[in-house]
Amino acid sequence: MYKKLISTLLASTLISAPVLADNVTIEVYNLTHATYFTPLLVAAHSDAADVFEDGTPASTSLQAMAEGGDISGLENDLKALGANTVANPAGGLLAPGASTTATVDPHRGDRHLSVVAMLLPTNDGFVGLDAVEIPRKPGVYTYYLNGYDAGTEANDEIINGAGAPGVPGVPADPGGNGGTGATGVSMTEQNHNVHIHRGIIGDTDPRSGMSDLDTRVHRWINPVAKVVVTVKRGRHNDR
Repeated sequence: MYKKLISTLLASTLISAPVLADNVTIEVYNLTHATYFTPLLVAAHSDAADVFEDGTPASTSLQAMAEGGDISGLENDLKALGANTVANPAGGLLAPGASTTATVDPHRGDRHLSVVAMLLPTNDGFVGLDAVEIPRKPGVYTYYLNGYDAGTEANDEIINGAGAPGVPGVPADPGGNGGTGATGVSMTEQNHNVHIHRGIIGDTDPRSGMSDLDTRVHRWINPVAKVVVTVKRGRHNDR
């Protein structure tokens, strides 16, 4: 009788006891001089999800993000796979030198972290962290992010208000340093896969020339962002 009672109490304790869970804070820093990040998408997901992969063609959702800053397609793709997502943590553009913070609570298989946003002004450039495994040990982990080219649009560097997938041109220069009248840096794309962005070419002519971007202002080299991941051990009840 006593053995049965003890077994029942132990089982009840194990069922109701809170279990350890990770609370993960992600800080994103814009390291550039004059490049803005469009609304960021931060996601904790399983290894079945893949926001982008260098050396392969961009998905339709990635193209929409890289050319026009639209993260809704990627967010829906990730949510369909059960991901924990945080959209637009900065509440708009993330300016040069600024930072923003998002918090995710990975559950079971959601142990991979991805971060993406369009680089503006570019044609189809984006900053990306692709499916990095979230450390299980509590601590602070730092990652430096490259700028990628989606390979879906030629880098003409012409500011014309474009942004829809398949429409050439740069949507805007949020910093107001852009020019007009450019003839275009490049009208063809040689590499149609996701690849490391070559950076802004630009010129120094604000009213003509080959680019509407100023090489003295807009030019950047990698890395373009820093991500600091802080893992803390908390408790939650799975019941």
